[in-house]
Amino acid sequence: MNKCFAALRFACGFLIFGTVLSLAEGRPEIAAQTAAEKWLTLVDAGKSDESWQAMSAPFKKEVSKRKWKSTIEEIRQPLGKRAARKLKSTEYTKHLAGAPEGEYVVVKFDSAFAGKPLAVETVTLVLGDDLVWRPSSYLVK
Repeated sequence: MNKCFAALRFACGFLIFGTVLSLAEGRPEIAAQTAAEKWLTLVDAGKSDESWQAMSAPFKKEVSKRKWKSTIEEIRQPLGKRAARKLKSTEYTKHLAGAPEGEYVVVKFDSAFAGKPLAVETVTLVLGDDLVWRPSSYLVK
């Protein structure tokens, strides 16, 4: 009886775990949004080296750490301190203009900064070969 119960418990656990994985795989926007939010905390804190390190491999091949530091400072310094950020939208796609085929999620946030009370931050993430979502671009309008 105990062996039967243990086997049934294992099977149920496996089914639940498989269902959770399927749901996560079916909603790449959720994983990408989480990655974007974590990455933005680095940018908000002025951690340019760490934010560059977290970028996608193709981005890092094109943009040096030094160039990223000056670019992100040019983008964020005039904005001032972030006051608010709220998810606006997420969009999954396999095709982005000017980018190689892959899996992408474009995450947009309605944001407010001390120097720009109404802004939209856009973080585009790409799914790496290691199945980790990493930012490949950042834009503030």
